[in-house]
Amino acid sequence: MTKPRLFRLWLVLGSVLMILLIIVYWDNVSTAHFYLHTSLSRPHVLEPLPTPGQGEEKEFTSDVDEFLDKLLSSGAKQNDLARKKTEKPQVLASGKPALSHMEESVRGYDWSPHDAQQSPDQGQQQAERRSVLRDFCANSSLVFPTKERSFDDIPNYELNHLIVDDRHGVIYCYVPKVACTNWKRVMIVLSESLLDGGAPYRDPLDIPREHVHNTSTHLTFNKFWRRYGKFSRHLMKIKLKKYTKFLFVRDPFVRLISAFRSKFELENEEFYRKFAVPMLRLYANHTSLPASVSEAFSAGLKVSFSNFIQYLLDPHTEKLAPFNEHWRQVYRLCHPCQIDYDFVGKLETLDEDAAQLLRLLKVDTQFHFPPSYRNRTASSWEEDWFAKIPLAWRQQLYRLYEADFVLFGYPKPENLLRD
Repeated sequence: MTKPRLFRLWLVLGSVLMILLIIVYWDNVSTAHFYLHTSLSRPHVLEPLPTPGQGEEKEFTSDVDEFLDKLLSSGAKQNDLARKKTEKPQVLASGKPALSHMEESVRGYDWSPHDAQQSPDQGQQQAERRSVLRDFCANSSLVFPTKERSFDDIPNYELNHLIVDDRHGVIYCYVPKVACTNWKRVMIVLSESLLDGGAPYRDPLDIPREHVHNTSTHLTFNKFWRRYGKFSRHLMKIKLKKYTKFLFVRDPFVRLISAFRSKFELENEEFYRKFAVPMLRLYANHTSLPASVSEAFSAGLKVSFSNFIQYLLDPHTEKLAPFNEHWRQVYRLCHPCQIDYDFVGKLETLDEDAAQLLRLLKVDTQFHFPPSYRNRTASSWEEDWFAKIPLAWRQQLYRLYEADFVLFGYPKPENLLRD
């Protein structure tokens, strides 16, 4: 009789311990706002392009998938019901900036209405962009580093550009110098990740710029390990399968010009010390440089565009550290051959693409995408900017960014690559 009683006692104690572990684990998950799709909160998922044999293949969810789906969905229902009881009505964003938006005013934002209507060709255009991307990812003729690796092979620190909104089921990969400040504002409004006086922001333009680029404001994939441990990569895959994924891109050479203008033509203490000083020493033969960027600018010491290109082409540059995100290639930031994006927007068609995406996400009645500004770096400036760059450097630079040109359908700049 003693052994059965001991067995029952251990069984009871083990069950209690397991329940306590589940409670602690679920408390951590729920506080991270980990919502999966439920009948109460189901984001719009774009229809994938048909592929050969797609109808014949069936995907079977593993036991782990089923367990996590049920566990997380049940919690999502409770959180969603509570949110619906307390949620305030959505407020339409005004078309004008608040008085505090001095930076946008200085940068020359165009505050005229941008109510772009979706044309019948927009759906086809989006399908073509995604098709080009998938075709070249599968095409062995295009070779670039990291192309053949799987999602599991991507280091955790390289997933820091994937911002997650669990409330609407959206994942955004941000690319610096491609309207990412305003798309981050949109993600803050959608995810309600930042409060103003105890209430979530409703208008993207109300969010101060210093909060927009604060990494603690956003839930990104690289933070999953700290929250979910060994389940993190599996949970990422569940989200990638279920959520709507988007990114915005730009002509690679124009993006480089834009990065140079904002980081080296304007006074920026961080970029001066970290990048400008080494560039001026290595490529401009300056040995004694001022300690601050204001002193350097006053003395006429500025990095030239030629110095910047030399820095990018120097094989020693990335032996010290990876490219800064403002000039790192998009394929290295967003992993388009490992992640099947549902929407590929372009800065060249930003107003139309933004309006289309917000409609597809069914949030276009809540706010409008912040309007673009007039002094945006234009592609027509390329020839002027590259006029003093040697032909060999231009050709080498194209090879460095060729994957971005090809994957996202940008034509090869032949006028810059020949005499």
